[in-house]
Order: sequence, then C-alpha cells, then structure tokens
Amino acid sequence: MAIPQWLEWAREIQAIAQTASHYTVNDYQLQRYHRLIEIAAEIVDEHSSLEYSQILEAFTSPIGYTTPRVDVRGAVFQGEQLLFVRERMDGGWTLPGGWADVGEIPSLAAEREVWEEAGFKVKARKVIGVYDANRVGRLELFHAYKVVFLCELISGAANTSDETSEVAFFGRNELPDILSGERTKARHINDAFHCFDHPNCRTVFD
Repeated sequence: MAIPQWLEWAREIQAIAQTASHYTVNDYQLQRYHRLIEIAAEIVDEHSSLEYSQILEAFTSPIGYTTPRVDVRGAVFQGEQLLFVRERMDGGWTLPGGWADVGEIPSLAAEREVWEEAGFKVKARKVIGVYDANRVGRLELFHAYKVVFLCELISGAANTSDETSEVAFFGRNELPDILSGERTKARHINDAFHCFDHPNCRTVFD
C-alpha cells in the first residue's frame, strides 16, 4: 500500500519542526516550530479517524533530532519450516518481533522478541535484510526501518503471549494466507527462505 501524500507531508513537517526546536534557543522560533507541529497534526486529523489530541501528543512528545524508529524481526527455522506468530490485534500472522528498546543491541532485541512472543530461545546469526518500513495503519504516524535477522533455534516450546494468540511453523508451500499488516510482508518471507537456502547470501537492503 502506497503512503498517502498527506501523511508524507505531515511526517516531514513534524520531523523538521521537532529537530529545529531541539536546536533553537529563540523563544519566538520555538513558538513557530510548535505551530508547524500543530499544522502537521491538523493534516493528519483532516485525513484520518484519529483524534487531534492524540496526534498532537504523539507529534510533540519526541525530543531531539528526528530519526526513523527500528522494528526488529526474527526468522527462525525448524527443519525447513519458518516460525510465525498470530497477532491478537488483527488476527494476522507475522515473523515474531517488534520495536527495539532504547539502549538495546539490535540482535538481542530480536532474540528477546522471539522469546516473548513465541516461547523459543534463539541466537541471531545473520542480518537477512534492512528494509524501509513506512506504515500506514492506525497511529502509525512515524517512519520506520525494519531489520530481519536469521536466528538459530536453541531451545524452548511454542508459547503465546499477551500480543500473540498462536505460534506455528509453516513450510514454504503452506504459508499463512493472512499476514499482519505491515509487520511482515511477502518480501521478508521470500528473503528469509532465500537466506536459509543460501547461507552465504548477501544481506539485502533498501
């Protein structure tokens, strides 16, 4: 799904205003930058079902230089089958993963997410790909990057979580029909199987 032009404009306005307000020492300029953030929120409010107060809070809470958020995913194989979890939020299937925490090493973030969402201890062995991960779903106001790691299965047993309702392994010819929004796309799955088949393959990136 293409990113709507209005959302791209709102994101860029918010990012420029947030970064500029971080560096300015002039109160007058701070007021001008805050007004730009309000305009960005008004754009989203006009074109979406979100409440203006929610949007403005999301746009004004970050501080410092604006950068994309980081989503990590673990591609875990058992035999020739790939691990998926079903999201409670929308009922779709995805590679286990989520937002990396501040101060967390990316590979350890992926390992943690697999443990929390699926019940398996894994070891990240290779970066399969680094992807642009623009999101257009509810409250997905910010730009993101996605990092998918090929992970070795160490131990554990399938176990659901507060965020996941099912845990299962799927072969390449029996993949789930419904994927969970922007969390996992066909491209990520195809790259995971290619990396599994060709361990010396190059990392893909946008």
